[in-house]
Amino acid sequence: MKYKVITLDIDGTLTNSEKVITENTKKALLDFQEKGGKIILASGRPQHSMFPYAETLALKKYGGYILAYNGSCVIDCKTGNMMFRQTLDREYIPEICGIIKNYPVGIGAYQEDNMIVGNSVNRYTRNASQRNHLNIIYVENFAEYVDFDIYKCLLQGEPEIISELECILSEKYKDKLGVFKSEPFFLEIVPNGIDKAYTLDRLLKMTGFSTDECIACGDGFNDISMIKYAGLGVAMGNASDTVKKSADFITLPNDLDGIAFLLEKISV
Repeated sequence: MKYKVITLDIDGTLTNSEKVITENTKKALLDFQEKGGKIILASGRPQHSMFPYAETLALKKYGGYILAYNGSCVIDCKTGNMMFRQTLDREYIPEICGIIKNYPVGIGAYQEDNMIVGNSVNRYTRNASQRNHLNIIYVENFAEYVDFDIYKCLLQGEPEIISELECILSEKYKDKLGVFKSEPFFLEIVPNGIDKAYTLDRLLKMTGFSTDECIACGDGFNDISMIKYAGLGVAMGNASDTVKKSADFITLPNDLDGIAFLLEKISV
Protein backbone atom coordinates (compact mmCIF):
# COMPACT_ATOMS: atom_id res chain seq x y z
CA MET A 1 0.00 0.00 0.00
CA LYS A 2 1.86 3.06 -1.28
CA TYR A 3 -0.39 5.68 0.33
CA LYS A 4 -1.43 4.86 3.89
CA VAL A 5 -3.04 8.14 4.93
CA ILE A 6 -5.52 10.40 3.16
CA THR A 7 -6.14 13.87 4.57
CA LEU A 8 -9.41 15.46 3.51
CA ASP A 9 -10.79 18.94 3.72
CA ILE A 10 -14.57 18.79 4.24
CA ASP A 11 -16.44 21.60 2.49
CA GLY A 12 -15.95 21.45 -1.28
CA THR A 13 -13.80 18.31 -1.01
CA LEU A 14 -15.22 15.43 1.00
CA THR A 15 -18.80 16.69 0.68
CA ASN A 16 -20.81 17.76 -2.34
CA SER A 17 -22.59 21.10 -2.71
CA GLU A 18 -25.34 19.84 -0.40
CA LYS A 19 -22.75 19.21 2.35
CA VAL A 20 -23.30 15.45 2.00
CA ILE A 21 -20.82 12.59 1.60
CA THR A 22 -22.15 10.67 -1.41
CA GLU A 23 -22.50 6.91 -1.32
CA ASN A 24 -19.74 6.46 -3.92
CA THR A 25 -17.31 8.58 -1.91
CA LYS A 26 -18.28 6.88 1.35
CA LYS A 27 -17.75 3.40 -0.15
CA ALA A 28 -14.36 4.35 -1.60
CA LEU A 29 -13.17 5.69 1.76
CA LEU A 30 -14.48 2.73 3.73
CA ASP A 31 -12.69 0.42 1.28
CA PHE A 32 -9.50 2.45 1.75
CA GLN A 33 -9.73 1.93 5.52
CA GLU A 34 -10.54 -1.77 5.14
CA LYS A 35 -7.21 -2.09 3.32
CA GLY A 36 -5.46 -0.52 6.31
CA GLY A 37 -5.52 3.13 5.35
CA LYS A 38 -6.13 5.98 7.79
CA ILE A 39 -8.30 9.05 7.25
CA ILE A 40 -7.62 12.51 8.66
CA LEU A 41 -10.38 15.10 8.38
CA ALA A 42 -8.74 18.54 8.20
CA SER A 43 -10.99 21.59 8.29
CA GLY A 44 -11.36 25.10 9.57
CA ARG A 45 -14.57 23.91 11.22
CA PRO A 46 -14.87 23.42 14.99
CA GLN A 47 -14.51 19.81 16.02
CA HIS A 48 -18.13 19.22 17.00
CA SER A 49 -19.34 20.00 13.47
CA MET A 50 -16.83 17.47 12.10
CA PHE A 51 -18.00 14.58 14.29
CA PRO A 52 -20.98 13.61 12.07
CA TYR A 53 -18.66 13.17 9.08
CA ALA A 54 -16.23 11.15 11.19
CA GLU A 55 -19.13 8.94 12.26
CA THR A 56 -20.31 8.46 8.66
CA LEU A 57 -16.81 7.25 7.72
CA ALA A 58 -16.45 5.07 10.85
CA LEU A 59 -13.27 6.81 11.98
CA LYS A 60 -13.71 5.54 15.53
CA LYS A 61 -13.74 1.95 14.27
CA TYR A 62 -10.78 2.37 11.93
CA GLY A 63 -8.73 4.78 14.01
CA GLY A 64 -8.92 8.05 12.10
CA TYR A 65 -8.27 11.61 13.24
CA ILE A 66 -9.88 15.04 13.25
CA LEU A 67 -7.74 18.11 12.62
CA ALA A 68 -10.01 21.06 13.50
CA TYR A 69 -9.76 24.87 13.42
CA ASN A 70 -7.23 24.68 10.56
CA GLY A 71 -4.88 22.71 12.77
CA SER A 72 -5.29 24.28 16.19
CA CYS A 73 -6.43 20.99 17.68
CA VAL A 74 -6.24 17.28 16.83
CA ILE A 75 -8.54 14.53 18.12
CA ASP A 76 -7.99 10.78 18.03
CA CYS A 77 -11.38 9.40 16.96
CA LYS A 78 -10.74 5.95 18.43
CA THR A 79 -10.06 7.18 21.95
CA GLY A 80 -11.70 10.60 21.86
CA ASN A 81 -8.51 12.10 23.28
CA MET A 82 -7.18 15.47 22.22
CA MET A 83 -3.64 14.89 20.94
CA PHE A 84 -2.70 18.52 20.34
CA ARG A 85 -4.16 21.96 20.99
CA GLN A 86 -2.96 25.52 20.63
CA THR A 87 -5.23 28.40 21.51
CA LEU A 88 -5.18 31.97 20.24
CA ASP A 89 -3.57 34.59 22.46
CA ARG A 90 -6.55 36.76 23.40
CA GLU A 91 -4.40 39.82 24.08
CA TYR A 92 -4.58 40.66 20.38
CA ILE A 93 -8.38 40.68 20.17
CA PRO A 94 -9.07 44.27 21.41
CA GLU A 95 -6.59 45.68 18.90
CA ILE A 96 -8.04 43.59 16.04
CA CYS A 97 -11.52 44.79 16.97
CA GLY A 98 -10.25 48.37 16.83
CA ILE A 99 -8.80 47.85 13.36
CA ILE A 100 -12.00 46.38 11.89
CA LYS A 101 -14.54 48.58 13.67
CA ASN A 102 -15.20 50.76 10.60
CA TYR A 103 -15.45 47.81 8.21
CA PRO A 104 -18.74 45.94 7.54
CA VAL A 105 -17.35 42.61 8.67
CA GLY A 106 -18.20 40.24 11.47
CA ILE A 107 -15.63 38.84 13.87
CA GLY A 108 -16.52 35.45 15.30
CA ALA A 109 -15.34 32.84 17.77
CA TYR A 110 -16.82 29.47 18.68
CA GLN A 111 -18.21 28.60 22.11
CA GLU A 112 -19.85 25.18 22.40
CA ASP A 113 -22.89 25.26 20.06
CA ASN A 114 -22.69 28.99 19.51
CA MET A 115 -20.87 31.39 17.25
CA ILE A 116 -20.11 34.56 19.18
CA VAL A 117 -20.09 37.49 16.76
CA GLY A 118 -19.12 41.13 17.11
CA ASN A 119 -18.95 44.23 14.91
CA SER A 120 -21.45 43.07 12.26
CA VAL A 121 -23.70 40.19 11.19
CA ASN A 122 -23.97 39.62 7.45
CA ARG A 123 -24.82 36.88 4.97
CA TYR A 124 -21.35 35.37 5.35
CA THR A 125 -21.82 35.22 9.11
CA ARG A 126 -25.01 33.27 8.54
CA ASN A 127 -23.17 31.04 6.04
CA ALA A 128 -20.55 30.18 8.68
CA SER A 129 -23.16 29.48 11.36
CA GLN A 130 -25.28 27.29 9.07
CA ARG A 131 -22.43 25.15 7.74
CA ASN A 132 -21.29 24.49 11.31
CA HIS A 133 -24.81 24.13 12.79
CA LEU A 134 -24.22 26.95 15.28
CA ASN A 135 -26.44 29.59 16.82
CA ILE A 136 -25.33 33.20 16.29
CA ILE A 137 -24.97 35.25 19.44
CA TYR A 138 -24.25 38.90 18.66
CA VAL A 139 -22.40 40.86 21.34
CA GLU A 140 -21.73 44.58 21.49
CA ASN A 141 -18.24 44.23 22.95
CA PHE A 142 -16.64 41.16 21.39
CA ALA A 143 -13.22 41.67 22.99
CA GLU A 144 -14.70 41.95 26.46
CA TYR A 145 -17.09 39.02 25.99
CA VAL A 146 -14.46 36.55 24.81
CA ASP A 147 -12.82 35.72 28.14
CA PHE A 148 -12.53 31.99 27.37
CA ASP A 149 -10.01 29.97 25.36
CA ILE A 150 -10.54 30.09 21.60
CA TYR A 151 -8.67 28.43 18.75
CA LYS A 152 -9.23 31.15 16.16
CA CYS A 153 -11.17 34.25 15.14
CA LEU A 154 -13.08 34.30 11.86
CA LEU A 155 -13.75 37.51 9.96
CA GLN A 156 -16.70 37.38 7.57
CA GLY A 157 -17.41 39.88 4.81
CA GLU A 158 -17.39 40.80 1.14
CA PRO A 159 -14.35 39.35 -0.69
CA GLU A 160 -12.79 42.72 -1.58
CA ILE A 161 -12.97 43.86 2.05
CA ILE A 162 -11.61 40.54 3.31
CA SER A 163 -8.67 40.88 0.89
CA GLU A 164 -7.98 44.40 2.16
CA LEU A 165 -8.06 43.27 5.79
CA GLU A 166 -5.85 40.29 4.97
CA CYS A 167 -3.15 42.69 3.77
CA ILE A 168 -3.54 44.99 6.78
CA LEU A 169 -3.58 42.27 9.43
CA SER A 170 -0.90 40.09 7.79
CA GLU A 171 1.50 43.03 7.76
CA LYS A 172 0.69 44.11 11.32
CA TYR A 173 0.85 40.64 12.89
CA LYS A 174 3.54 38.91 10.85
CA ASP A 175 5.51 36.56 13.11
CA LYS A 176 2.80 36.98 15.78
CA LEU A 177 -0.40 35.52 14.32
CA GLY A 178 -1.44 33.49 11.31
CA VAL A 179 -3.73 35.44 8.96
CA PHE A 180 -5.12 33.81 5.80
CA LYS A 181 -8.27 33.33 3.76
CA SER A 182 -10.09 29.99 3.89
CA GLU A 183 -12.73 31.29 1.47
CA PRO A 184 -12.83 34.60 -0.43
CA PHE A 185 -15.31 35.81 2.23
CA PHE A 186 -13.65 34.28 5.36
CA LEU A 187 -10.42 35.51 6.97
CA GLU A 188 -8.91 33.21 9.59
CA ILE A 189 -6.84 34.54 12.49
CA VAL A 190 -5.02 31.68 14.23
CA PRO A 191 -2.02 31.14 16.53
CA ASN A 192 1.31 31.89 14.92
CA GLY A 193 2.64 29.01 12.82
CA ILE A 194 -0.62 27.10 12.77
CA ASP A 195 -1.89 25.81 9.46
CA LYS A 196 -3.01 22.45 8.12
CA ALA A 197 0.49 21.44 6.97
CA TYR A 198 2.14 22.25 10.31
CA THR A 199 -0.34 20.17 12.31
CA LEU A 200 -0.49 17.39 9.73
CA ASP A 201 3.29 17.08 10.00
CA ARG A 202 3.04 16.84 13.80
CA LEU A 203 0.31 14.22 13.56
CA LEU A 204 2.16 12.06 11.03
CA LYS A 205 5.26 12.09 13.22
CA MET A 206 3.19 11.18 16.29
CA THR A 207 1.56 8.24 14.48
CA GLY A 208 4.61 6.92 12.62
CA PHE A 209 3.62 7.76 9.04
CA SER A 210 5.86 9.51 6.53
CA THR A 211 5.02 12.47 4.33
CA ASP A 212 5.46 10.28 1.24
CA GLU A 213 2.71 7.94 2.50
CA CYS A 214 0.22 10.79 2.79
CA ILE A 215 -2.33 12.17 0.32
CA ALA A 216 -3.83 15.59 1.03
CA CYS A 217 -6.97 16.75 -0.78
CA GLY A 218 -8.58 20.18 -0.78
CA ASP A 219 -10.21 23.00 -2.67
CA GLY A 220 -9.61 26.14 -0.58
CA PHE A 221 -6.80 28.60 0.03
CA ASN A 222 -6.27 27.15 3.50
CA ASP A 223 -5.64 23.73 1.92
CA ILE A 224 -2.64 24.87 -0.13
CA SER A 225 -0.10 24.31 2.65
CA MET A 226 -1.07 20.67 3.17
CA ILE A 227 -1.42 20.03 -0.58
CA LYS A 228 2.16 21.20 -1.05
CA TYR A 229 3.34 19.26 2.01
CA ALA A 230 1.88 15.83 1.24
CA GLY A 231 3.50 13.09 -0.77
CA LEU A 232 0.59 13.46 -3.17
CA GLY A 233 -1.16 16.82 -3.14
CA VAL A 234 -4.60 16.78 -4.75
CA ALA A 235 -6.78 19.69 -5.80
CA MET A 236 -10.46 19.23 -6.48
CA GLY A 237 -11.78 20.07 -9.92
CA ASN A 238 -13.90 22.79 -8.30
CA ALA A 239 -10.84 24.47 -6.73
CA SER A 240 -9.51 27.82 -7.90
CA ASP A 241 -6.56 27.99 -10.29
CA THR A 242 -4.35 29.10 -7.40
CA VAL A 243 -5.10 25.90 -5.48
CA LYS A 244 -4.74 23.74 -8.58
CA LYS A 245 -1.28 25.15 -9.28
CA SER A 246 -0.12 23.85 -5.88
CA ALA A 247 -1.24 20.27 -6.59
CA ASP A 248 0.40 17.16 -8.04
CA PHE A 249 -2.95 15.82 -9.24
CA ILE A 250 -6.31 17.41 -10.09
CA THR A 251 -9.30 15.16 -9.54
CA LEU A 252 -12.94 15.59 -10.51
CA PRO A 253 -15.09 18.20 -8.73
CA ASN A 254 -16.72 17.40 -5.41
CA ASP A 255 -20.13 17.10 -7.09
CA LEU A 256 -18.73 14.35 -9.34
CA ASP A 257 -17.25 12.17 -6.59
CA GLY A 258 -13.73 13.54 -6.98
CA ILE A 259 -12.39 11.63 -3.97
CA ALA A 260 -13.76 8.31 -5.21
CA PHE A 261 -12.29 9.03 -8.65
CA LEU A 262 -8.91 9.77 -7.08
CA LEU A 263 -8.83 6.50 -5.15
CA GLU A 264 -9.71 4.57 -8.31
CA LYS A 265 -6.86 6.18 -10.24
CA ILE A 266 -3.94 5.89 -7.83
CA SER A 267 -2.19 3.01 -6.17
CA VAL A 268 -3.19 2.83 -2.52
